[in-house]
Order: sequence, then structure tokens, then C-alpha cells
Amino acid sequence: MFRAILFPLLILLLTQSAPAQCTKKIAELPPAPELIGFHLGMTKDQVKAQVPQTVFGRADDFGVAKTTINPYFDPKIDKTKFEAVRSISLDLLDDRLTSIWIGFDETYKVQTVEEFAKRIAQSLQLNGNWSSYRSKGQQLRCADFQLIVTIVAGSPSFRLLDVAAEDAVAARRAAKEEQDSQAEAVAEPESEETAEELVADKQSKTYYPNGCQPAKEIAAANRVIFKSAADAEKAGFKAAKDCQ
Repeated sequence: MFRAILFPLLILLLTQSAPAQCTKKIAELPPAPELIGFHLGMTKDQVKAQVPQTVFGRADDFGVAKTTINPYFDPKIDKTKFEAVRSISLDLLDDRLTSIWIGFDETYKVQTVEEFAKRIAQSLQLNGNWSSYRSKGQQLRCADFQLIVTIVAGSPSFRLLDVAAEDAVAARRAAKEEQDSQAEAVAEPESEETAEELVADKQSKTYYPNGCQPAKEIAAANRVIFKSAADAEKAGFKAAKDCQ
């Protein structure tokens, strides 16, 4: 009887103590005020429609392009659209927005990580337990994205990150490293096989570069082999006059 009562209670306690998981997906995120009109997955054209002054950097070998928008410093940008925003950094993979970083200034409504995490979680309608991020930040991992809150330049900032895109970039980097490694492994033996040794005469202190043969056969006692002309020169040998 006691066990029959204890077991359900134990299950209930374990369920209550287990950390709540955030199951929300990128497609389900609402247009929160903190996002200022940006959203993961938007195109370059959509970003430029939001901020016409945006200039994108050239995509790297892995398809990643970056841009930074500075409404706080750029006089061409209408600051009324970006109240309390200091800077915005955007990453795109294959011309799709995969990372949004927005930093606020000292005029923003809250100034601590804890307060800001609560505020943006409420705006994005997120549930789940936050965990520490580096020294003073907090992070929340959801179904297919990650939200990171930190303090930068004394004021709050956040980064909204497409996890699948990050994994795709990491996979491309790993594939490139593997390809380069295989190319080096193939090239090294070939270079060793094609390297030709140089014959030198110890008595006359002369060596014969590739394609140049001594007029008379060098006696075995005086015959020296060098791997390169540089090695021969370093040993005090000079190229035979007929080979210069």
C-alpha cells in the first residue's frame, strides 16, 4: 500500500523538478518590438526594405555574409524607427537571415540581464528555463533556435540564432578541412617522387644540376648526392661550369 502511494508521488516530484524545455520554433515567433521588424529567414531584399542604407559584405567560402547597421552613429538612418538601439549585426547564410544581434543603449527600459531576459522572453512568448552563458549572460535553447542575452557596453543585448544554419556552416567548414587535408596528403608523396637528386664531385667541389651530366664518370670515392642545389651550395659546392 505504501509503495503504491509513494511511486506516483515520486514521479510527480521528478516531473516538477525537471527543467522546462522551450519547444517553440522559428516559424512560431511573433514580431516582438525588440526585433525591430527583423526575423530569421528574411531575404537580403527584405532587410534592405527595412533599412535601405544596409550594405552587405561579400559572402565567404561557406555562403555566410555579414552586415552591421548603426542607427546610433549613422546620420542617414531614421533613428525614430530604432529607439534606444545602438547597433544591429546580421548574419546571412545563402542569402537568408540566420542570426540577429541587437544591442541597446543606456536609455533602454531595463539594464540588467535578468530583467531583459524576462522582458524579451515575454515579448517572444517563450517558456523554458534559462541557463548561464559565459560569465554574465543567459541563454535559452528552443526547438530550432537559440536566444542569448548579454551586457555589451554597459547595456543589454540579445542574439537570436538559427541553430540549423550554424550546424550547416560547421559541416561546410569540416568538409573543406577534410578536402584540404586529403589534397595535402596526395600532394606530398608526389613531390617526394618527383624530386631529383643532384650528383656532385667531392674532389672538384662541383655539382651537376638536373639535366646536366659530368663529362667523365665521377669515381665512387668522390661521388656525393645532394637533394637540392641549395643543399649543395650550403655544403660549399658550386655548379659545374658546363652546367651554368
